[in-house]
Amino acid sequence: MSDNAVTSCFEGENLPDLGCIDCDIHPAVAGLDCLLPHLDEPWKTMAIERGLNRDSWDSSSFPPNVPALCRPDWRTSEGQPGSRPEDLIRHGLEPFRSRAAILNPVYAVQSIADEGMAVAFGKALNDWIAEEWLPFDRRLHASIVVTPQNPVAAAQEIERLAPNSRFVQVLMLSSSGLPLGRQYYWPIYEVASKHKLPIAIHCGGNYAFPPSSLGWQSFYVAEYVDHPNIFQAQILNIITQGVFSKFPDLQFVCSESGFLWLPHFLWRAIKSWRGMRFETPWVHKSPSEIIRDHFRFTLQPIDAPPTPEIFERVFEQIRSDEMILFSTDYPHHHFDGIRALPSGISQTLAQKICVDNPLMTYPRLQELQR
Repeated sequence: MSDNAVTSCFEGENLPDLGCIDCDIHPAVAGLDCLLPHLDEPWKTMAIERGLNRDSWDSSSFPPNVPALCRPDWRTSEGQPGSRPEDLIRHGLEPFRSRAAILNPVYAVQSIADEGMAVAFGKALNDWIAEEWLPFDRRLHASIVVTPQNPVAAAQEIERLAPNSRFVQVLMLSSSGLPLGRQYYWPIYEVASKHKLPIAIHCGGNYAFPPSSLGWQSFYVAEYVDHPNIFQAQILNIITQGVFSKFPDLQFVCSESGFLWLPHFLWRAIKSWRGMRFETPWVHKSPSEIIRDHFRFTLQPIDAPPTPEIFERVFEQIRSDEMILFSTDYPHHHFDGIRALPSGISQTLAQKICVDNPLMTYPRLQELQR
């Protein structure tokens, strides 16, 4: 397949007239100095005395100067792309006529080894979003960033912020210290389920463990292409560990996971579950049914097929048009202009992806229907 065949899928601009709901958009933390006013003592003094505010806390291994890190037209003359609310609104919302956007700040609080510091920095990150971003525009909503180094404290952070209806989900990372189905994480799931907050599993990790079954990769391209395998392992672990037997209403959103791998993954999961279901008698339904009921996937970045017909065939194969949620992944460079949706798909499917599916996934966005 040629590069032109891949990119030709993005020639249309078939966004719904009533506006999209962007389920994965990234405000950038320009530096730890941004969080210092929101950091409790003694952690604020400790951060200053240790000089932590001089370090980069980006939690991505993505090469910082590679063009794909940010679209050229989304770069600014001052500051990191996406580090100012006005830039995010101008570049990430207005061109797509977005009626709402969910802020996912991917910052390194999940990678701090000290549990107390991780919890304190996570709280400061959430307060920074609540106090400096959400008041800027009513279209902005947010994720509660939790630090799984201490699941009990993470559950308490959800309880603290749940009364703020502008927080619409909980944010975790895909490359975790333990598989996400383990009961270690269940305090987080219990509180999220109680408040009807989906759990977003975003691509990334604390890099304390190799993000590959082969160990550490030598090149980023190998790590990046391998990310869907991490999501597949996490999804099956969540199912087989019985998370949905304990929390039957819990929803997960896989962000930046891709989704065109779903057909073969579902078929393999069904086949193996049928042959070995005696191992997990608490899994009462086929993995494909559970995934259709409990998992959603953001649109960008998409592994684009060469024709719209192949794209829509994927929906036929997974037997659902309710699993994909619109996203731009601003400010990262996956498409040009406002071509976030593949061209040639029906307006009905575009409406489902951009509006209907997000509204069904996020109960706190139901007010947008009015």
